[in-house]
Amino acid sequence: MKIIFTGGGSGGHFYPIIAIVESIQKIVKEKKLISPKIFFFSPTPYNPGLLYDYNIQYKKTIAGKVRKYFSFLNFTDFFKTLWGILSALLDIFDIYPDVVFSKGGYGSFPTLVAARLLRIPVFIHESDSAPGRVNKWAGKFADRVAISYKEASVYFKGEKVAYTGQPVLEERLTPITNDASEFFGFDQSLPTILIIGGSQGAEIINNITLDILPDLVKNFQVIHQTGASNFEVMKESAAAILLENPNKDRYRPFGYLNGLEIRMAAGASSLVISRGGSTIFEISSWQKPSIIIPIANSNENHQIKNAFAYAKSGACTVLQEENLKSHILLTEIKKIIENKEISDKMKIGAKNFFKPGAADTIARELLSIVLSHERLE
Repeated sequence: MKIIFTGGGSGGHFYPIIAIVESIQKIVKEKKLISPKIFFFSPTPYNPGLLYDYNIQYKKTIAGKVRKYFSFLNFTDFFKTLWGILSALLDIFDIYPDVVFSKGGYGSFPTLVAARLLRIPVFIHESDSAPGRVNKWAGKFADRVAISYKEASVYFKGEKVAYTGQPVLEERLTPITNDASEFFGFDQSLPTILIIGGSQGAEIINNITLDILPDLVKNFQVIHQTGASNFEVMKESAAAILLENPNKDRYRPFGYLNGLEIRMAAGASSLVISRGGSTIFEISSWQKPSIIIPIANSNENHQIKNAFAYAKSGACTVLQEENLKSHILLTEIKKIIENKEISDKMKIGAKNFFKPGAADTIARELLSIVLSHERLE
């Protein structure tokens, strides 16, 4: 039993894969099956510690990007991708897996081409409301297609498409409410805002947070995931801004929130401010009101489409980057936190949007393909 996972190397690709592997290992233990050998093919290992924890073997893939504008890099990256396909062919032929599971992204392209040439079953998952170029192409020959947004179904054809929702790591699913405020040294009677700029942080969100920080700490407490590379700058800038402020202890920056910290932050928070990536699914699982600030120039405008698809459920307010002004953000924050009717409607919208059990559903289908493949052999 062998399964290859592949993805572009971002957190939005990586963490759902880990969630699926986590479910596979639980099912294998429950059913007393032989544990499959699992591989991760990607340009970067993203989080080598988690790969080690889940006994996943990493194989580096070589992939070039295709840019929509003129660039000499398009020419050199063509040969880079060609070499990546040849390398993937050799590696996959050597492993000869029962199935290849892809999260999409340019980094998955060589692996998918190799899988198709070797006639290995392919299962893809699309996290966005509109697929990227690689998943749109792979959807034409994939044996199974799973989607996180109902809106994505129009891009794929046939009965092979299933609306599963987004796989989320169990450790990030359930908020911890007991002693959550105390965990951050906060006052339980004051509302808390959780700001998440994605696993790498978001400079535009960090900057506007600094702009409104004195106003925020007047009435609220703030937990802020700044991104590891931005942490020191944010910490020093916030300390300077709040130097003489009596409420300076109401702001707590973190480079990255681990599983326990994010659950505590979710439990303590009254409102979440986030980008429009896969964090949306964590927020909806927590049933928290939110303000979504999508990246303006994401590939195919995925984040903007995701944000408005989520807003249709009534779970959030969307602020696009061109409208992201200090006074507008402050007004939205106060409107949601101070108006219980609005807040409660958003909580219901988030609850209705979230589709639980995605990782388990996909894991079971993957194992079904693996077992049927073994029987055919």
